Amino acid sequence: MYRRHPEIDPQLLSDTEERQELRSVLRDFFTEVSGPEDVRKHLAGPRGYDDAVWARLAGEIGVHGLTIPEEYGGSGFTFAELAVALEESGRSLYCAPLLPTVVLAAHALLNSGDRQACERYLPRIAEGTLTATVAGFHDDEPAVTAERGGAGWVLRGAADFVLDGAGAELIVVRARTTDGARLFACEPTGDSCVRTPRRVLDETRRQALVEFRGAPAAPVGESGEVTATLDAGRAALAAEQIGGSGHALDTTVEFVAQRHQFGRPIGSFQAVKHRLADVLVALEAARSASAYATACVATASPQLPVAASAAAAVCSETFRLATAEYVQLHGGIGFTWEHPAHLYVRRARSSEVLFGTADQHRTRLAGLIGLAPRSAA
Repeated sequence: MYRRHPEIDPQLLSDTEERQELRSVLRDFFTEVSGPEDVRKHLAGPRGYDDAVWARLAGEIGVHGLTIPEEYGGSGFTFAELAVALEESGRSLYCAPLLPTVVLAAHALLNSGDRQACERYLPRIAEGTLTATVAGFHDDEPAVTAERGGAGWVLRGAADFVLDGAGAELIVVRARTTDGARLFACEPTGDSCVRTPRRVLDETRRQALVEFRGAPAAPVGESGEVTATLDAGRAALAAEQIGGSGHALDTTVEFVAQRHQFGRPIGSFQAVKHRLADVLVALEAARSASAYATACVATASPQLPVAASAAAAVCSETFRLATAEYVQLHGGIGFTWEHPAHLYVRRARSSEVLFGTADQHRTRLAGLIGLAPRSAA
């Protein structure tokens, strides 16, 4: 049965002066490098983002190492600081693989407790010289198997819709062994790992089919438990969704104040005010859910599964609402390919199923608080 845990520091639920400064720096940075035209340009590129901008984000601002301990080359801050970066990246639809690299793969390594693997990979993630992702984390029974051969472990099988699966230089794979599920680190090379990009709705977040054909791999940790990593991913995605929702609301408010019909701004009409007020109310509720999930990750709270699923459900629905109004209240221009609104709609629709739908998270919540049998993570 779920019980309230009183040890969440209230300071983690609001911006400190340092986080406000980080937010200001990042908003300026993303405004410079990730405007709508930049996003469109990167979508047409082979990798989907600018390597130079990725390096600047890691080197000049230090985003990649925010939650990585100092002993592994990071800054040793908390997930609360990283959530600020994720929110601002979501606000600008920054295309690079922050979520799979800095959140999922980095947390999978940290949660594994494998010092050797952390020492090998985390410093390069913090420096921005290694991109990484995870595979097989959503499956109750992993589709990939690991076999011990004469030269070490090899992976066989396939994982589909892997985030940044076609480009990541490291894949942390959850695979079956004769002793149960375990994590393995695979650095894809040659024909032993075939990666096929998938055509997806949201091209700002690329995904791929990854086929392991005897790919060499090294075991990471002793367990295949990935729930904490997935919940960190859900909290990270919620922060992204808050940023995207905030952009949609702010841009729409600005537009309806400028667009005139019948001799007055359309934002002065009561019906428009009500619709935008509904978005604001939903956004504030989502912001609270996201902040609480962030605090739970930062403190390794036992409340994290509940907080992560609550944030996933609330923030997904808020982002959907905000982007729908973004399109509709922009009128005819909002429905065109030339306007960036459709990019946010695609991100919203893609994100709401990335780690489970809102209904799936409500089912999980019901199990966690004792209202129904527990579901899988």
